[in-house]
Amino acid sequence: MPLSAKDVDRFGAFAPRLEAIAYRLLGSASEAEDAVQDTFLRWQAADVDRIEVPEAWLTKVLTNLCLNQLSSARVRRETYVGQWLPEPLLAGDPMLGPAGTAEQRESVSYAVLVLMERLSPNERAVYVLREAFEYPHREIAEILDLTEAASQQIFHRARKHVADGKARTEVDEAAARRIVEEFLAAATTGRTEPLVRLLTEDAIAIGDGGGKVPARAKAFEGALAVATFMRGLFKPSEAKRALVGGSPQIHLATANGAPAVVAVLEGRVVGVLCLEITTEGIAAFRTQVNPDKLERASRQWAATGHGEPLSTGF
Repeated sequence: MPLSAKDVDRFGAFAPRLEAIAYRLLGSASEAEDAVQDTFLRWQAADVDRIEVPEAWLTKVLTNLCLNQLSSARVRRETYVGQWLPEPLLAGDPMLGPAGTAEQRESVSYAVLVLMERLSPNERAVYVLREAFEYPHREIAEILDLTEAASQQIFHRARKHVADGKARTEVDEAAARRIVEEFLAAATTGRTEPLVRLLTEDAIAIGDGGGKVPARAKAFEGALAVATFMRGLFKPSEAKRALVGGSPQIHLATANGAPAVVAVLEGRVVGVLCLEITTEGIAAFRTQVNPDKLERASRQWAATGHGEPLSTGF
């Protein structure tokens, strides 16, 4: 039986929340969109008049679809070319979801999305539902077919895993933005020493090109190695311009709630550099240049206003 307009609207009211859950679970905007579409197909096939609590039903269906996706993703990523990194989302993207609490903002940060890759699918689901969306353990247990006690145990274990992997205390947004501006100024001088001073001793740099754009899969480790790499990355060269098809504009922007560097060429985002900034300095650079993971960022960039570029890079 076809859905009524009312039932389609009921799903539409929950869709943004479902997308935000799926993105945190999968680390991929395109896969999150697919999961929500599959959830709609199941809603379409269900006897919706018999569903007492639509939000709970939809969340359960979506979460289990994502759990299946996570299990198969682990196998696919074994053959992924280079390092797999999450898909960054620029400021204003509704898929970022709720940001009313520090826990909600942190749960969608790029650094935490990377850390969540270490969790089991069940750990990730419990962590996301509890930390980011404040579901009570009773409801999480029903969604995942667990006991309430098991949900609590899994959450504490997942939270500890994430906490253990996190860098030192992060700085506030204004200070982080100043550090990124200093980094860009230093990176374009062609000198290594100013960059080293901005980094933690154990800083890392890693990139995801998906086999489509050259990106070093093995991380650069240590302040000097990372500074040398960053100096070279921002040094203009004909080879780099040929690779991306021109000389991109470099903007200071926000990705996943934190300051980031965005490279834009003819209105298209060609790279997002996510920085992990702590009180001790910049602890990590994670660069997304896989074009498949920048399509949504390009759409968001085109749909929103942004200031003048800080420089023309590469």
